[in-house]
Amino acid sequence: MSEQNKGTTLFVWLIGISVATTLIANIIAAKLMVVGGLVLPAAVILFPVTYILSDVLTEVYGYRQSMIAVWLNGITNGLMMLFFGFAIACPPAPIWDGSDAFRAVLGTTPRIAVASMVAYLAGDYLNSASLSAIKRKTHGRHLFLRTIGSTVIGQAADTGLFIVIAFAGSVPGAVLSQMIWAQYVWKVLYEVIASPLTSVVVGWVKRVEGIDTYDENVTYSPFNVGMS
Repeated sequence: MSEQNKGTTLFVWLIGISVATTLIANIIAAKLMVVGGLVLPAAVILFPVTYILSDVLTEVYGYRQSMIAVWLNGITNGLMMLFFGFAIACPPAPIWDGSDAFRAVLGTTPRIAVASMVAYLAGDYLNSASLSAIKRKTHGRHLFLRTIGSTVIGQAADTGLFIVIAFAGSVPGAVLSQMIWAQYVWKVLYEVIASPLTSVVVGWVKRVEGIDTYDENVTYSPFNVGMS
């Protein structure tokens, strides 16, 4: 089906959930945790969901529409970074003793927000573009192949950029390398495990919307954004 008017209520909900999960992931990413002996940002719990949502948006509504979510995520992360910085810089009230804790939790957020914004724009662009291209090549067959394949491509850029920008200089080089590989493997496995659920969600959204977009003659530019 050719691209058509896709400004539906369900589309808006999916965009909103994508933005919300990205913002929450950026905030909790400041905490490093140990899982099975591996050091990982707490965001690995939630961030892969944004890629699953990106797969749904690209698969159903098309590449240009999925770019709306990518840019909205970038803009909202930038606003979050600015307002967190402003809130930290404001003089605390004399009766409030939570200033140090507030700064400790959110003080690293600007760097993480910048890292996430750069990594997400690069990674999700590659994820959406590759999924769209694979769909055209396979004539819409083998959904699992393009959802997993696009994740392998997109997450390589996303994970490497995020970990380096967010944590370089604050953790040893060996730990930094381990974090990149551990998070990358985690995210790809997450996509593999979630692939059946992604297929169910994609099928449901297609039935509800009556849309199954093939990006014919689309230009894979990150600035090729569909606004209708």
